[in-house]
Amino acid sequence: MATRARTGRARRSGARAARGRRRAAARERSDLGARLIAAVPAIAVALFLVIEGGAVFALGLFAFGCVCMHELSAMFERAHPVRLAGFLALAGLLAAARYGDQYQVLLVAVSALPLLFMLTLLQRRPSLGGMLVTLLGVYWIGFALAHAVLLRDLPHGLGIVIDVLVGTFLGDTGAYLGGRLFGRRPLAPSISPGKTVEGLAIGMAFSVLGVWLAVRYQGWLPVSHSLVLGVGVALAAPVGDLFESFVKREAGVKDSGSLFGAHGGALDRLDAVLFTAVTGYYIWAAYVH
Repeated sequence: MATRARTGRARRSGARAARGRRRAAARERSDLGARLIAAVPAIAVALFLVIEGGAVFALGLFAFGCVCMHELSAMFERAHPVRLAGFLALAGLLAAARYGDQYQVLLVAVSALPLLFMLTLLQRRPSLGGMLVTLLGVYWIGFALAHAVLLRDLPHGLGIVIDVLVGTFLGDTGAYLGGRLFGRRPLAPSISPGKTVEGLAIGMAFSVLGVWLAVRYQGWLPVSHSLVLGVGVALAAPVGDLFESFVKREAGVKDSGSLFGAHGGALDRLDAVLFTAVTGYYIWAAYVH
């Protein structure tokens, strides 16, 4: 009798474990499907803005940048960041990148600090913490988007921006799938417990492969240049991802916002791009100047 009871308990335990595995697999499939559904309209909007270029591209980045800065300010609302100063600095950086060059971008960045200080004094609760959060947004988000505009305006900028985006998003997808399928060793458990060394390696390989495949149809770009660009994107993207994870950990939030529903906010989707756009600009500028 005791043996039959133990056998019955073992069978029930095994059945529960099997059901748990099936539910976990179903959740993973559902999560991947939701990610793809959320990505389709975002990719369509990104392609439209990149192809249009010029003022349309800059205005589109201003809209996304404002959302990102709002999310950052909301995460650290207790510090009383100065949203208006961040939005004005973002507009100035993008205008300088569109109608000027790196010198004008630097001029706006330097001017942002006294502007921020004056607007901080007008706050009901002026604080150094609020100034620091605002400056983080200006130099993290504003500088990156300004470099995206500078990159788009370089010779063959349209193709290079697309290459950078393809490498970034394929790398993110590869890291997600690689981590789910093969992830064993945590990459940075204190910052982002879900990321693994195996996911990082697969994501980086996907990034390089994505850039290489994208440039197969761009006869003006040598293979050696595409590999350098791919490696740059592969190195910068995970750093951007970890950086945003660190910011969210310090803020004590899971997602930066809810623009993309269950898949977070604009910062959650653009965290890697904010680093790869800058990297892509300096790599490509080194080749064309």
